[in-house]
Amino acid sequence: MTLGGALLIATGSLANINAQLGLVSNNVANAGTPDYGVEIANQENLVAGTQSMGVRTEAATRSIDLALQQSVFQQGSTVAGLTTTTSGLQTLDALQGTPGEGNDLGSLLGKVQGALSTLLGNPSSAAQQSAVVLAAGNLTASVNRLSNAYTQQRQSAQSDIVAAVTSMNTGLSQIGSLSNKIIAARIAGGSSADLENQRDAAVHALSGLVGIKTLNQPNGDLIVTTASGTQLPSQANTGTIQTNAVSIGPEASYASGTIPPITLGGVDITGQLQGGRLGADIALRDTTIPTFQGELDEFSQSLASRFDAQGLTLFSDPNGTVPASGGIPTQNGYVGFASEIQVNPAVIADVALVRDGTRDIAGSPTGASAFTANPAGGPAGFATLINRVLDYALGAQAQSDVTQPAGATAGLGPDGTLSAPYSAPATLTDNATALVSAQAAVSAAATGQLSTEQTVQTALNSALAAGSGVNMDTEMALMIQLQNAYGVSARVISTVQAMFTQLLQVVP
Repeated sequence: MTLGGALLIATGSLANINAQLGLVSNNVANAGTPDYGVEIANQENLVAGTQSMGVRTEAATRSIDLALQQSVFQQGSTVAGLTTTTSGLQTLDALQGTPGEGNDLGSLLGKVQGALSTLLGNPSSAAQQSAVVLAAGNLTASVNRLSNAYTQQRQSAQSDIVAAVTSMNTGLSQIGSLSNKIIAARIAGGSSADLENQRDAAVHALSGLVGIKTLNQPNGDLIVTTASGTQLPSQANTGTIQTNAVSIGPEASYASGTIPPITLGGVDITGQLQGGRLGADIALRDTTIPTFQGELDEFSQSLASRFDAQGLTLFSDPNGTVPASGGIPTQNGYVGFASEIQVNPAVIADVALVRDGTRDIAGSPTGASAFTANPAGGPAGFATLINRVLDYALGAQAQSDVTQPAGATAGLGPDGTLSAPYSAPATLTDNATALVSAQAAVSAAATGQLSTEQTVQTALNSALAAGSGVNMDTEMALMIQLQNAYGVSARVISTVQAMFTQLLQVVP
């Protein structure tokens, strides 16, 4: 080997070592960076005939398990969705009250029953009459708060949907921009490893917003789709995802068009956006919370109508009216009634009506029996109405041997598409208990699943970090090897320089 060849090999070695040291430094600096895949220097031996001419440093690449990375992204979407769901439901849990502690619907209804039982012992007592009205007011106030909380939580979900769509567009644009840079880097023969790590971080963030799939292209581009296969726009010329802000009331629904869809190119893709924060918000807004509202509306309508059927319109809307059942869809006419149910203004004005009754009942073989209200100046100890309410309005029968009409548990909501997860309760107390228990169960199930999925997420993240992340021990060992190799190459260069100097001194 000539001295020139030796010098060429040594200087090439130094250049390669410097490149590898740069990668080691970059890897170490990003050891704690999420979604960073370790970068690796690639070398190619240069040979002229049988003569080695050193090595050439090629573009750095990444060592990453793409299948495992996809699992990490998908699990991140699952956890983000459950986190959103749990957060929304826990807000409502606090207003449900705790059975047995006096602040849940069943307990508050029990206090109305207790006040009526006390009044039965002394029907003429104005104080006890007022106590019944007060207990009824506390019950309706709790129902109102819960219903209003449902509406507020749906509104929060809708607002977050708008924000999430904006974030999706930003994330997709970032992915597209990085993809273009990756394509350009590969065409130029440079390394795209840093850009790919940045793009992975953007994809991971996007997966927290909605469930997605990705497909790597040979040129370095990346196609992003929903979990169901709809391609999402990552390039500016492919448009953006759009939706509009809107104020939501109990009667608003996506199916009826009162809540705007999420569109892409004018096509409604709302149903294809599942998983992640966005998918969870859509489910809360359109299914979970409207079901809660439907259950509470049904309880409220049953409460008002069963009292009214016995001759005491104790619960009504602000106009003193009890909404009728039997509409199409089922709750047509009383969707959102829980937000406005109150003690009948006429009863508030004359508390003696809880003893006397508010109206006469003609009687029906399939409903309540006949009843005549206590007239003005009638017996102060009139107890007929109180007994009817205690025995029948709060019982399982409308009159002796006549079962109460069953409340609806299917066909709920403004579109009649929702169902309660329990059978029609026989009594109002059973209804209150079933409602609170069912809604608490939904929240508890989401919380339990979140804990399970977080455990899986931790395991997947650890596996990806172990296989594709930065290993400090490996990087430090490589650095020592490179330092030693640097010293060897430097000595070769120094020796060749000395030999060239001697040769120049020998030549006259």
